[in-house]
Amino acid sequence: MEEFLKTFKVDELFPILDSISDAVFIDSSEGISLWCNKACFELYEVLPKDILGKHVKELERIGIFTPSVACLVMEQKQEVTIIHENKSGKRILSTGIPIFDKDNNFTRIITTSRDITELVNLKNQLESVKNTLDDLRAFEKFYSEGVIANSHAMFNVLQLTKRLSDVDSTVLITGESGVGKGVIANLLHKNGSRRDKAFVKINCGAIPENLIESELFGYERGAFTGSRADGKKGLFETAQNGTIFLDEISELPLNLQVKLLQVIQEREITKVGGIKSISIDVRIISATNKDLLELVKEKKFREDLYYRLNVVPINIPPLKERYEDIIPLIQHNLREYNKKLNTNKEIDANTMAILIKYEWPGNVRELQNIIERLVITTKGDIIMPENLPSFIHENTLKNQRSKQEPVTLKEALEKKEREVLLNAYHNMKSTRIVAKELGISQPSVVRKLNKYGVHSHDS
Repeated sequence: MEEFLKTFKVDELFPILDSISDAVFIDSSEGISLWCNKACFELYEVLPKDILGKHVKELERIGIFTPSVACLVMEQKQEVTIIHENKSGKRILSTGIPIFDKDNNFTRIITTSRDITELVNLKNQLESVKNTLDDLRAFEKFYSEGVIANSHAMFNVLQLTKRLSDVDSTVLITGESGVGKGVIANLLHKNGSRRDKAFVKINCGAIPENLIESELFGYERGAFTGSRADGKKGLFETAQNGTIFLDEISELPLNLQVKLLQVIQEREITKVGGIKSISIDVRIISATNKDLLELVKEKKFREDLYYRLNVVPINIPPLKERYEDIIPLIQHNLREYNKKLNTNKEIDANTMAILIKYEWPGNVRELQNIIERLVITTKGDIIMPENLPSFIHENTLKNQRSKQEPVTLKEALEKKEREVLLNAYHNMKSTRIVAKELGISQPSVVRKLNKYGVHSHDS
């Protein structure tokens, strides 16, 4: 080996080092840059004058190396490998090696570097795919329990639902009617620690106001005329150690909102006509299709109860905002009703195209009802466009026309002007104040309101 090396002169080695793709640096033991090959100028985006003759700490300070592996070799007097960045943020793998002479004196630092940005990105992508696959495997049980979803929005809802199943926090589920708030509440219970206990659902809008207190908390015997002689256990007591689901919580009367707040805070109930407190241990999940915060502002819902219920919110987007779910839901419900009704109906491609364009104001519940209706009412085995209800055709045609109709600049400006004026007048109730706020004259405000069909009362 020594004889082989003797055949090379130092000047002959430099062209060889210049020809390799990895960056090569030679620094003195004191950290002065002595030489580097062509690859280093490309990798670190510098010129020879930017590096040669300068100390590695200075190069580190100005951001050419972040950090400098040569500095670490100087400190440790041993081989060091790090991943660092150049000034453009590329990820670089660098190895610095200390060189010692025959007397074991530290004389040089040889550093090799290569760009591994693509490898790092690929590794991150693989980890992301792995995490996604792990999440999908974890959701296998969820999908088997009736949740059909293909959209990123619903994936996020299910992901949050799974996490919240493992804790006992109070949850508020929001979303339009028919989006599946009850399904999510059921998932929270079935996949949580209380799965073997009762799941009690209460529709706060379906119970008469004069009965809801006794239904929720029960009553003692003889509490009121017509009551059972032995009294009655309330739904909170029935849900002991389990979960109670308060659907349409916005419909709960204000006087009972106070009592519910006390129950949440004190974890105990008192029956109607009773004086003894009963300790309860239940998880509370509530749901609403209304804006509770807006109801709080209108003094129709207690603010303190709102914050007690809204510890962790889950919002389920409407079906019109997650079109990716429409086809899987249609196909799933078609299979279910074919099986239930012993039929073999299929949906024509043109029919499916219309159903996808439909806005589904009733969300998943409406979709289920429509598919059941089509399976029952369609005479043949193929569900054609003419088999669809007329309101679906009208809705899709209306949406199509609204998208195709050109809007002129004048029309767009008038639409915005009308929106601003009506909102301002609705909030301020005075054309004089509106004029001052918008920076126009009061007669202009009155004239424009009249133009849009609003007759002011203070003009």
